[in-house]
Amino acid sequence: GIGRSNVYIFWNVVEPVKGEFDWTQSDVLMSYNKNNDLKVTLYFSVINGETLGPFPNWIGKPSLNAIGEDRLVSVLDAILSRYDIIDTVVIAGETESQFRYYEQNIPVYKELFTGVYDKIKEKHPTVKIGNAFALHNVLNKNLEHIVTDLSIGDFVAFSYSPVDTLNEIVKTPQEAKEDLQKIFEIIPDKKIGLFEISWSTSDFVGGNSTSQQEFLEKSFEFYKENKSKIEFFTWYRQYDKPDGTCVIEKPEIGNKTLSVGGGSGLGSSEYVIERLSHYVCSAGLLDADGTPKPSWNEFKNQIELINQ
Repeated sequence: GIGRSNVYIFWNVVEPVKGEFDWTQSDVLMSYNKNNDLKVTLYFSVINGETLGPFPNWIGKPSLNAIGEDRLVSVLDAILSRYDIIDTVVIAGETESQFRYYEQNIPVYKELFTGVYDKIKEKHPTVKIGNAFALHNVLNKNLEHIVTDLSIGDFVAFSYSPVDTLNEIVKTPQEAKEDLQKIFEIIPDKKIGLFEISWSTSDFVGGNSTSQQEFLEKSFEFYKENKSKIEFFTWYRQYDKPDGTCVIEKPEIGNKTLSVGGGSGLGSSEYVIERLSHYVCSAGLLDADGTPKPSWNEFKNQIELINQ
């Protein structure tokens, strides 16, 4: 078994009217996870890279200090009370991009986070809460100090792709493992989570199935060597998606449009977006038609070794 699944719940979808919740989408996802005996990391996006939200219309487009601690506590409490399989919550993703040019806003976010953390802990003491960062972005742009400054909560989570700022694969599997190791230099004294690790097999961005399999093996090595410091560890995607279906210029979530590009720390030129699209579509461990890549068998072997 994989043991854990990342579930995205967006505020505008789950609380379209203040105090009135719509569980239609999340019930389907959560019952699937419950039936498969999976624990869930909830990604509830207050910060989404360079953008905030998406928020429901009744909140509008608030600045960080106008989001409202009580409103955020209320919606998180409702979600956690409904779904007892959620044991970890990430409320900001690609957080480094939000503060890269606005470091003066870090104290504002810290205050919001701490207030929400304390109140949620009173009601759900066993749930772990933290923020996520894109490790490749942090390393490529020397933003380690932002992560250190925001190492609050129960854990610090990282997504990782072995890419440069143009979204092309520039690392060997061993170098990528060394990147993961750098997390402990940035966060020496707190649990870490690996939120979405990936390696694409698209030759368009310099990937192939051999290097994907090698990195998968290296990432599990990293996990086993550092198990006591790792809160959770999830691979990004099980299946490829058909080419060209992965990155939309302006994706819509519910009734909100998000900007792509900046938030993923990848600039928003067409060149970069094209590479991002190829990277993401081929980041699965099985082809879009379900044919396993070598890394899928490797993945199953690694899970069996861990479960022995």
